[in-house]
Amino acid sequence: MAPWETAEVPTPAGPLVVRAVPARHGPPGAEAFSGPVTGFVLEAPDGTTVYVSGDNASVGVVEEIAERVPCVDLAVLFCGAARRPDRPEPLTLTAADAVLAARALDARRVLPVHTEGWLHFTEGPGTLHRAFAEAGLADRLTILPLGVPTPLPDPVSV
Repeated sequence: MAPWETAEVPTPAGPLVVRAVPARHGPPGAEAFSGPVTGFVLEAPDGTTVYVSGDNASVGVVEEIAERVPCVDLAVLFCGAARRPDRPEPLTLTAADAVLAARALDARRVLPVHTEGWLHFTEGPGTLHRAFAEAGLADRLTILPLGVPTPLPDPVSV
């Protein structure tokens, strides 16, 4: 799907609207080595909206999405500040950028993923927790334990 293109997926409750949104996997110009990257906004039949960043490292891209999608209940952010060994720029959101993204989206709940398990991650869950606590947003953050099925709180009631 191209950015801003939508598709509907039938569900028993009604159509799930899937909208492709822009993403940039690294610094400006990263497309030359990362290729095209896509995030998604999912709009459930009950009105719940979920943003899935994909491998996006750009807060500017998130701000553009927030202008078009004014209400995000759950933001699934690919964090970890992944880096290539030959380049210092992060390929995914840093903890500080995840805070900025959460604020731009005014997300009720933030679920960081993609933060541990691979050597190219330079920031883990602890860094995220500290950044959100310092920003006064710790109550919006849910860090899932690796490999443990965990029910999420209802993002609309948070």
